[in-house]
Amino acid sequence: MIAHLKGRLEATGLDHVVIDVNGVGYLAGASGRTIAALGATGGSVTLHTEMLVSEDSIRLMGFATASERDWFRLLTSVQGVGAKVALAILSILSPEEVQTAVARADSAMIARANGVGPKLAQRIVNELKDKAGGVALGSGGAGAPAAGGAAQDAVSAMLNLGFKPAEASAAVNAAADELGAGATLDALVRLALRKAAK
Repeated sequence: MIAHLKGRLEATGLDHVVIDVNGVGYLAGASGRTIAALGATGGSVTLHTEMLVSEDSIRLMGFATASERDWFRLLTSVQGVGAKVALAILSILSPEEVQTAVARADSAMIARANGVGPKLAQRIVNELKDKAGGVALGSGGAGAPAAGGAAQDAVSAMLNLGFKPAEASAAVNAAADELGAGATLDALVRLALRKAAK
């Protein structure tokens, strides 16, 4: 599994980027928002990635932030939402805006994306309402940890271990408050696990 790529931005297309990592060019599908965030070709970039494996293909998806990648995972967990639709949503809405739309059950906001009809938008909002708690970190709201990326990755790790989104968020928030802004992912996960076990 490829978790991220660090290298030179070799080329961009309408829906993809090519990152040169030590002479190997990785093509990754990307949202318009990610493509814009990476800047001009030739620059040094880090791309958070998600590998999609199916019977007939292996594709890499790239994201400017871990938060955007986490929302891509959540969106594609909804029946009827493939990579193309998830990227379309993330092209017009930031992760924070998707979070807000889901929290407010604002399906009209989601339906602004290309290829998303009212029924699908409603399904996305309904299915993600309970799952979305763990991705709410780093949105700058009250109690959001300063350690943004590491905190989001820690929540993701907790979710993978089977914790509910609300439990994962609360435990990581508490750990981040205790450890401070410079906390590493490893330290956050260890402390969050201890706090969740209490």
